[in-house]
Amino acid sequence: MSRDRGPRRLRRLDRSALIAASVTALSMTASGCVVVHGEREVLPSSTRAEAAKALEQFTAAYNKADKAYDSSLDAGHVTGALGDIDAARLKAGHALNPGGNPSYTPLKLTDVTYTIPKKAGWPRWFVAEAKGNKGGALRWVLVFTRDGLGRTWRVAYLTLVSPGTLPKVHKDAAGWAEAVPANSTELAVAPQDLSRTYATYLKKGGKTFAAGPYTDRWRAQRTKDGKRPGLVTQYIDEPLISGDYAPLALRTEDGGALVFFTTRRYQKQTAATGTSIPTPNASVKALTSGEIKQSLTMEFVSNGIALDPKQSAGGGQVAVLSRLEGLTSAQGS
Repeated sequence: MSRDRGPRRLRRLDRSALIAASVTALSMTASGCVVVHGEREVLPSSTRAEAAKALEQFTAAYNKADKAYDSSLDAGHVTGALGDIDAARLKAGHALNPGGNPSYTPLKLTDVTYTIPKKAGWPRWFVAEAKGNKGGALRWVLVFTRDGLGRTWRVAYLTLVSPGTLPKVHKDAAGWAEAVPANSTELAVAPQDLSRTYATYLKKGGKTFAAGPYTDRWRAQRTKDGKRPGLVTQYIDEPLISGDYAPLALRTEDGGALVFFTTRRYQKQTAATGTSIPTPNASVKALTSGEIKQSLTMEFVSNGIALDPKQSAGGGQVAVLSRLEGLTSAQGS
């Protein structure tokens, strides 16, 4: 065996390789190719210019997809709850109008306000609130997220709110917001538990949530619709909390949090013997598999915004400020 391959020679090669790797790493850092570790450093999730560019790119892709009824055209710019809702909407639209959207009007978002939190780790995210040319006077609220440098910003949450609905968010002297950890124990309900708690509330009721159109009034309406002559409707609510469905929360000025969260629900209609399921509309039919005989089970995904108060001796209630849902599939039997 050659002495060049002996232990001393290998140790010299190892040292040389380590030195070369260190020099390369230092060179990359000096040249700007390597940034501080996003998993450790508390930094703004994006620059304001980057946020504005992300909104511009999303709007362009959304309009292309809406015009053609083709989900492949904006798939790279949506994810999570909005990704599910948008894909199903476009699928139904294409089934009914293969040539594209006959009522297409491009979405225009103006008077935009960006809320960008400082945080460590991924995903990074920010909120854009804007006036839209669709939805009347309602404001569009979009949450952009990405899970790594160089990745495309995608919209995971989209809801509509009346002007003045959202509380003021806490910001530091530079104008950056504060992200609240999902496991925070300072709030009435930890953000990571909000979806599960809401799903349980819709089934059993309780005092965790304040009265409103998306809480007690919705439960009352579901009870009313549950039993009609010849038709029974059942509801199953499930939390969606992992991956791109994970909740995101911003600190409010009063110490609470504005939480974006997702849920899924199934709505099953069963017709009595001798009767039939009410004829669903064309969009529902386009998303339905199987033949509708005596039952129809519809799956919906919804994303909402809740005001989660700071824990107090009085036990503050969570207020659901907005909820937007869409049918994602249906099964007849």
